[in-house]
Amino acid sequence: MKLFFSIFIFCLFQAPITFGDVKFSDFKDYKIAKINIKLEEISKGLNHPWGMAFIDDKNLLITEKSGRLLKVNIANGEKIEIGHELNIFTGRQGGLLDVLYHNNFVYFTYSHLRDDVYGSSAIARGKLVDNNIIETEILLIAEPKLKTNVHFGSRIVIQDDYLFASFGERGGGMIAQDPTLHPGSIIRIHLDGSIPNNNPKFTNEPSWLPEIYQIGVRNPQGMTLSPFDDKIYISNHGAKGGDFIGTVNIGGNYGWKVIGWGGENYFGTKIGDGEPFKEKYDKPLLSWVPSIAPSNIQFYNKNMFEDWKGDLLVTSLKFRMLIKLEIKNNKVVNEEIILRGCKMHKQPCHNIGRMRDIEIDSSGAIYIITDEPNSSLWKIYK
Repeated sequence: MKLFFSIFIFCLFQAPITFGDVKFSDFKDYKIAKINIKLEEISKGLNHPWGMAFIDDKNLLITEKSGRLLKVNIANGEKIEIGHELNIFTGRQGGLLDVLYHNNFVYFTYSHLRDDVYGSSAIARGKLVDNNIIETEILLIAEPKLKTNVHFGSRIVIQDDYLFASFGERGGGMIAQDPTLHPGSIIRIHLDGSIPNNNPKFTNEPSWLPEIYQIGVRNPQGMTLSPFDDKIYISNHGAKGGDFIGTVNIGGNYGWKVIGWGGENYFGTKIGDGEPFKEKYDKPLLSWVPSIAPSNIQFYNKNMFEDWKGDLLVTSLKFRMLIKLEIKNNKVVNEEIILRGCKMHKQPCHNIGRMRDIEIDSSGAIYIITDEPNSSLWKIYK
């Protein structure tokens, strides 16, 4: 009997646990990728950088939460500050957040300062001319005003003429189940800020706000468009466990805070009735228990690391990792760690900090920024 119990426990903790089509995943079981990579520090002196985007093959735009916008030359690390007129709330998790360059426009997400004490997730765009952002337009400011300084989201992705943005629930929990309010939702607007006439409000959800595309997320800090299936994927922070990777679905609902995707509240109580998933809600591809605090994600579609083509790269804040997920037929079939931080892991390790954003250049080299007070831009290549 003792032998049977021991074998059962061993299998319980070694085999991946699944719930329907959802895989519960523990990073401690991941293999270390067996590949020789080069890691180069490109530029130093960044202050809590949050988002980045290529302007061209030589220059990245990088945001800092403090509100500073930088243009960084990836060849020599030179930084030039870019002027802008965004009105930014910079408390705790707020600030200048994601950035995207598209057809001569620079798109931003940020926490918009309201009445000197409030911050709301917001989307804006402007044109980059002579190291200044001009003709700035605010495309959307989330409602309602909330006097909290957490869970703003907020990534942006462009697909055709649509701009998608992820808005966190600002610590409001069940507010994510209210489609008449923006927090805890995925937003879809046109690039000029106008509302698509095929959003859920105009099809089968008349009570929803016209900008809302999907509800029920907690704090989605990663978003990317897959070049392989043309779907948009997000990474989302759970509470104590329950971080996940999932797809953006029109009219969908991921269920926060009725369910917690396998996690629990920080003080140890159940989320809802304790069920990790329910049939009425969208299900992610993978849920991390324990949490890894995932930030931005990118699919790899270049030739420098040929074996990675089609895989999803995931940055982790909490455990200072870069993870590679192999996805086949809408299922995660393999996980590996490419980089891992020295404070949290044994050797081999890479002491570069809390990984916040990831970009890939035309050659296939990978760029990482870390969310630290004295941070750097790093390059991964062969």
